[in-house]
Amino acid sequence: MSQTWQSDTPPYHPPITLAGWLRVFLRTIPLVMLVFGGLAVLLLVRLIEQPLYGLHRPYTPHITQYVCRWALRILGIRHAVTGTPMEGRGAVVANHSSWLDIFALNVAKRIYFVSKSEVARWPGIGWLARATGTVFIVRDPAQARQQTQVLQDRLLAGHKLLFFPEGTSTDGLQVLAFKSTLFQAFFAPELKDKIAVQPVSVIYHAPEGTERRFYGWWGDMTFGAHLLSTLASGRQGRIDVIYHTPLPVADYANRKALAQACEEAVRKGHLSKAD
Repeated sequence: MSQTWQSDTPPYHPPITLAGWLRVFLRTIPLVMLVFGGLAVLLLVRLIEQPLYGLHRPYTPHITQYVCRWALRILGIRHAVTGTPMEGRGAVVANHSSWLDIFALNVAKRIYFVSKSEVARWPGIGWLARATGTVFIVRDPAQARQQTQVLQDRLLAGHKLLFFPEGTSTDGLQVLAFKSTLFQAFFAPELKDKIAVQPVSVIYHAPEGTERRFYGWWGDMTFGAHLLSTLASGRQGRIDVIYHTPLPVADYANRKALAQACEEAVRKGHLSKAD
């Protein structure tokens, strides 16, 4: 995320009750065991997978998918998928509302996130991101060519790279304008005629009785406080993920046209499922 989205209306999460703290305890233990147990298994498998397959990862993404699927079940958040994740080479772009996007977007398709370099240094999350093959982008023009080459290599290897073109997370009630910068990598001569970009809409429905922005994570909200609120909720909501028709890069004149087409598809899907 290159900037932080702010809202004129501050977020509100009700105080955690005694029953809520009990739910935090009962959900945290299996969630920690699942995430870090899965990480340990993934690293062990990668020790064998990496020397045999190099950049390709035929097995470890299935471990990530399993962990994400069961993480949502432990949290009690329902998850529905509409549309079909694309086959073949290409990238995925989606709107960004929450850290929960990581779980929601990994369930249906093997993907690799593209994230700002700062995330690699975050305790816990950074370790998980590196282990699962996240591509880290440094906001430094001097490294632009090198980073473009990394993206090209990963895409040509068949990795589905997932971008958040809004550049920041929001309260989940809207889709911001897509920034076109990262779309430029898709127009490299080695890629343009070989890949497509699939827009994906992610829509959060808050638990009954809470405000619509319950799952949104934005502005100065801390990860720990938001995680606790999510764990403590007695009732949980659901996440709808809509996979739209893939857009061949060669069909578009430039990065701005492609970014605009992706934004329109994501926005349309978001509006169709909004509460």
